[in-house]
Amino acid sequence: MNRIVRCRALVLGVSATLLFAGCGGNGEPAGSTGGNGLEKSTIRVGAMPIPDPASLYIAISKGFFKEEGLTVEPVPITGGAAAVPQIKNGQLDITQNNYVSTFLAVSTGEKFKLVADMYQAGPNAYNIMVPKDSPIKTVEDLKGKTILVNNLRNIATLAVTTQLKVAGLTEKDVKFAEKPFPDMGNALQAGQADAGWITEPFITANQSRLGFRKIADTMTGQTEDLPIAGWMATDEWVQKNPKTLAAFQRAIAKAQELASNNRKEIEAMLPTYTKIDAKTASVITLGTFPSALTANRLQKVADLMLEYKYLKSPIDVKSVIAAPSDG
Repeated sequence: MNRIVRCRALVLGVSATLLFAGCGGNGEPAGSTGGNGLEKSTIRVGAMPIPDPASLYIAISKGFFKEEGLTVEPVPITGGAAAVPQIKNGQLDITQNNYVSTFLAVSTGEKFKLVADMYQAGPNAYNIMVPKDSPIKTVEDLKGKTILVNNLRNIATLAVTTQLKVAGLTEKDVKFAEKPFPDMGNALQAGQADAGWITEPFITANQSRLGFRKIADTMTGQTEDLPIAGWMATDEWVQKNPKTLAAFQRAIAKAQELASNNRKEIEAMLPTYTKIDAKTASVITLGTFPSALTANRLQKVADLMLEYKYLKSPIDVKSVIAAPSDG
């Protein structure tokens, strides 16, 4: 009798284990799906070591992803464009990318979707700067000069070009040259270029270390409050992983809300994934952290790109956004 009871208990125990583990029909280990029925319980997310993706690390630290049954593994990237091959071949599930790069890619036929907002420009967060002893005083003085940007035909050159227009110049009146943000200060000091389009924390670093001067805030006029960057995935990934996507969207929106209302949360997080120390984190200029993708706001970016001939034809931003769902 005891043997029969033990056998039944064993059978029931195995059945329960299989039920909760959820063996896949293809023989894959059960750990590939989440406890909340997610298609993927662990995802790899590309992020740059700059303030923009702070909410990703806040969501990890606060357990927002864990509450959704999701484990997020951040993967350092040098830029959104550099991460495109990784997201296309599946090395990354989701990645940070600026909106100009995303819309450029979509215009060439790439099948990408924006899945969550990340960062929006604020005053003096993206400036044209020059060495302290430079004769350049205004944007008009940039005619015939070389301006360093982190990427060509991207949000950097677009932002600078809007300021050139106000000064009666065009992009043909200057020369743009690529240089990573960390290297711009020394390059300008060495006379390799005349000015640089610089963002934080490099604005603060170059001001304090080298005495650089601002000649223009590029996020004014047409670019005031310009949406800068968001989270992107492929169309295929979005279609295959609706529950995982919804879990990511809920957690990141919660973190964005926290970041937008409490700067101290950002300051505490920056030294953990960037080279920004606590002192610098407390004084750098930050943009804002919208908690929801809004087509009307993002359409402003696409329309600017069309006006300045970054796009050959209009893009309806709504078609690029993966709408939040209940999963």
